[in-house]
Amino acid sequence: MKRIIMFVSLAFVALFATAQVNEIEKMLKGIEAVKSFEKIEKADTTRQYYMLKIEQLLDPENPAAGSFEQRVMLGHRGFDRPVVLVTEGYGGDYAFSAPKYMEELTKIMDANMLFVEYRYFSGSMPEPCNWEYRTVKNSMTDYHNIVTSFKPYYGAKWASTGISKGGSTSIYFRAYFPEDLDVSVPYVGPLSGAVEDGRHESFLERVATKADRDAIRNLQTELFERKERLMPMFDAYCLENNLVFRVPTSNIYDLLVLEYQFSMWQWGTPTNTIPALDSDDKVLFDYFVKMCGPDYFAMGSSIESFFVQAVKDFGYYGYNVEPFHKYVNAEDVEGYLKRVLLPEEFADVKFDDSSYRFATDYYTENDPKMLLIYGEVDPWTASGITWMRDRNKKNVKVYIQPGGSHRARILNMPAEMRDEILEQLNEWMQYK
Repeated sequence: MKRIIMFVSLAFVALFATAQVNEIEKMLKGIEAVKSFEKIEKADTTRQYYMLKIEQLLDPENPAAGSFEQRVMLGHRGFDRPVVLVTEGYGGDYAFSAPKYMEELTKIMDANMLFVEYRYFSGSMPEPCNWEYRTVKNSMTDYHNIVTSFKPYYGAKWASTGISKGGSTSIYFRAYFPEDLDVSVPYVGPLSGAVEDGRHESFLERVATKADRDAIRNLQTELFERKERLMPMFDAYCLENNLVFRVPTSNIYDLLVLEYQFSMWQWGTPTNTIPALDSDDKVLFDYFVKMCGPDYFAMGSSIESFFVQAVKDFGYYGYNVEPFHKYVNAEDVEGYLKRVLLPEEFADVKFDDSSYRFATDYYTENDPKMLLIYGEVDPWTASGITWMRDRNKKNVKVYIQPGGSHRARILNMPAEMRDEILEQLNEWMQYK
């Protein structure tokens, strides 16, 4: 008898799952923008996963410019559950291939997920590639089209979230299409106002404690002092790893020593992991390339598309050369993004700050429901919109994790702060 009951129960579950799949696929076939889809098997059996190809206009204001297909992953939990739109800022290979991929906000709310790969990355790269249409504004329209396509089927609350550049994307998206979402939860997202924004350098001069700042600077100074001795190792390392650069490796070495400071604070690496300054050359060199791999500045980078956007309208950061003026010439560092990270065709590109100004104006004048997550020592916080805390906003709430880095998340916040965020999120999203 028990076997019969178990068999019937399993049959019912299978029937229900099949019916659910049929409803999802019926929905996907009914959405005009969905050009193709395929089911993805994931270890998470609470959701049905699909990889979609969404047709998008290269230039929403000029259909004649053509279209491309954008990769999206749907993680369907239920038509009555909230939806989390993940505004990835780069390529999405890691999410499509990971058997257990799920965004933090999706877990918290037991929500549906629409993970969207950013245009001009990986499987969402137009052919041919015309960089003219690679703008913040056009990219935000991609997300708007996806929300518009799926909203008729998912009637519960909608939230967006993203990490780092994905966080910035979530911030921009809310400014451009404020009515698309109920809540936005960007993590560690900057809004940069220039190719070399200028706020990060001063931030790094006062971050954390003087002892920690001195430990990092002393290591940088030691690396400059030993440059002549370490360069043969550096050149051999680059040759062994088939790294080719647009400038001499001597310049790459200097840039990496400057980058080391930013990297240490971005990831919150404890300064007690820094080797003793009297360590032998091999120990110091191995540590250096582990912390700041020269592949970052090499040609053929997988994120070259980001560097293109950075010089066009997204922005980036510069380096403070003054403490090392005896080792480095400022003119060899200034403008490094175009000279080192991009082909010569971008040398004369002028930065367009209109999206930055548009978003800044929007948040100055409006008060959308928003939970902004930042890390206290993360240099990207310098160009975040943390200034919103001082604007007497009712709905925009900024949370800065004490001692936190680029890894700051809701669930690793201090307990009191975490609980406050979760309570507010539930009040707005009504997911319980």
